[in-house]
Amino acid sequence: MSSEAVKPGQSPEQRLRVGVTGHRRLPDDPRLAARVRDALALIRSMTPGGREAGLTVVSPLAEGADRVVAREVLKEGSAMLEVPLPVPCDAYLDDFDTARSKEEFLALLARATLSVTMAPARTREEMYEAAGRYVVDHSQAIIAIWDGRPSRGQGGTAEIVELARRQRMPVVWVLSEQPFSLKVDTGTGEWRELVPD
Repeated sequence: MSSEAVKPGQSPEQRLRVGVTGHRRLPDDPRLAARVRDALALIRSMTPGGREAGLTVVSPLAEGADRVVAREVLKEGSAMLEVPLPVPCDAYLDDFDTARSKEEFLALLARATLSVTMAPARTREEMYEAAGRYVVDHSQAIIAIWDGRPSRGQGGTAEIVELARRQRMPVVWVLSEQPFSLKVDTGTGEWRELVPD
């Protein structure tokens, strides 16, 4: 994997960096992927030059939300993937339950333009939180696939969403359960519910 984040001949400002946070266990429903596409279109429309920019997705590639968004972004030919690993790759693989999940992770990781492993910390939770902070710090907007409830552990989805909102970063919230409704905070600190077409 190359450490370059931008393709030759392309300046950094021509890329739109979209981070992802969310739950690992999600319904297997094609409408969820459709809502992610709606969220990406919304982020493009809110970002100056976003309609023309190539996309970079910043995703730790955990099961669930991280991969759903990464797969949708990577459908675009010019898309790039940046992966902040909370722990070294071999240890991270232990977090995935099935051989199929591990294979999917490795296949996506192989497509990464850049992968970075978080610095060692006292606990695994702190390293996961560091990966979430990396996503916010290296993105222009966030897609959160989230049930709206408080975090279940340190560095959970609610905490990462709140961090992005404190930084006045646009956040598109895809409800992680039916009807997969969309809300957006454009950086004002207020959620606005959207009615998809």
